[in-house]
Amino acid sequence: MPNHPPATATSPSDFVRIEAAALLTLAQRLDSTLQAPFAQAIALLRNPNQQHRTLVTGIGKSGIIARKIAATLRSTGTPAHFLHPAEAIHGDLGMLGPHDTVLALSYSGETDEILRLLPTFQRLGNPLIALCANPASTLALASRVVLDTSVDTEACPLNLAPTASTTVMLALGDALALELSRLRNFQSTDFADLHPGGRLGKRLARVRDLMHSGEALPHVAPNTPMPQVIYEMSRKKLGMTTVLAADQTLLGMISDGDLRRLLERDGSNLLAHTASQIMNPTPITIDPSAWAANALALMEERKITSLIVTNPTGHAQGVLHIHDLWKPA
Repeated sequence: MPNHPPATATSPSDFVRIEAAALLTLAQRLDSTLQAPFAQAIALLRNPNQQHRTLVTGIGKSGIIARKIAATLRSTGTPAHFLHPAEAIHGDLGMLGPHDTVLALSYSGETDEILRLLPTFQRLGNPLIALCANPASTLALASRVVLDTSVDTEACPLNLAPTASTTVMLALGDALALELSRLRNFQSTDFADLHPGGRLGKRLARVRDLMHSGEALPHVAPNTPMPQVIYEMSRKKLGMTTVLAADQTLLGMISDGDLRRLLERDGSNLLAHTASQIMNPTPITIDPSAWAANALALMEERKITSLIVTNPTGHAQGVLHIHDLWKPA
């Protein structure tokens, strides 16, 4: 199917096609006319000075996009803040440091609130990168680098509400952030350090950060009678217990499933057994330094709900339960 936008938007799918076509045009520009300006912008944003930050500014719909670009830069390893242009002239310009780069979003390039900041940027010598559609605009002429965000038409049927143009700004900001991240060799470990909360943070955490250890680790000795085994499993609320030697060496594991199978097999003598008689001597284990995402994949693959965390010498360090990976932070 061709990627041409419809001449007139008459349906929700038309709105999306117009924005998709604008993105395709942007991609083509990045391979041609925008290639050199984009590289220049990246060079400015990669300032090696430890005090360097990127201040992203814009107002209205462009301001909303500017906030998101600043957030994406931060989360991918580039120090960045949003600078509200109206608040800036009332004191917030104090956040602007001598080594900072300014990324200004204005489709027309004539946004009054941003233009009022230009003398300050010029006086302080802060490099200015403009995301705008008019290379002859006041903002573009005052900028060191101009990144073209023009679109043929907005998705808005009246061609008024910023829609395709803000989508292009957002994508271009993402491209800047991700290229900076790539050039900095930003790794998943770095991403994890910046995203410790929520499900994403848990997927990027290490097993040792989420496991139940110390007093929370369910454990019994091999000669422990079944009533005490059941008590330990119930008390620790993980649906299982480890069976450990005196030096914490892992000998086996007993799960709720093991108890059910024993009940079916020898229910009348259930309480006469000891831990070593019913344990699984080869439970699945994982290293404490493993990624939580890998632990989750292993649990799903093996259809189990718990992993015993052991060090290279086979000593139990903790237990990771599947709920630890999915419950809210």
